[in-house]
Amino acid sequence: MRTRSTLSLAGVAVAAALVLTGCGGDDKKADTPGKADSAAPANLAPLPKVAPAEVKPLVGRWVGTRQDYFLFKPDGKGVWMKDKNTLWSGQAIPESKGKFRFSWQGGDPKNASYWGAEVSADGKKMTFAGTNQIYTKAKA
Repeated sequence: MRTRSTLSLAGVAVAAALVLTGCGGDDKKADTPGKADSAAPANLAPLPKVAPAEVKPLVGRWVGTRQDYFLFKPDGKGVWMKDKNTLWSGQAIPESKGKFRFSWQGGDPKNASYWGAEVSADGKKMTFAGTNQIYTKAKA
């Protein structure tokens, strides 16, 4: 049903806006795979195994205009940070060339492409779908 996905999208957009404006909640509630209490909810698929080659375009630090950034490792694990607060941590999951979805609460949302990112063809820009904000690849 379309209502559910629209409401989910609106909820994520509002939450992301609150976080980016400094009105976010407790950073301890960030997605932290590996903890016993962060098992994937029943409506999420298990995380797939990701090969380094699949996430290579995403690896590195991506800086936003609001003093926030994403940092992705070669295994696909990543964090979204602002003012030393973790807004999200989890796994980048390849969808197609240059397009990734992000894990949520320790699982794979499968169809929540608004909680993900797309890397530009030249590899210099990343658009985070949750806020439609553009991030620039930091120099190594």
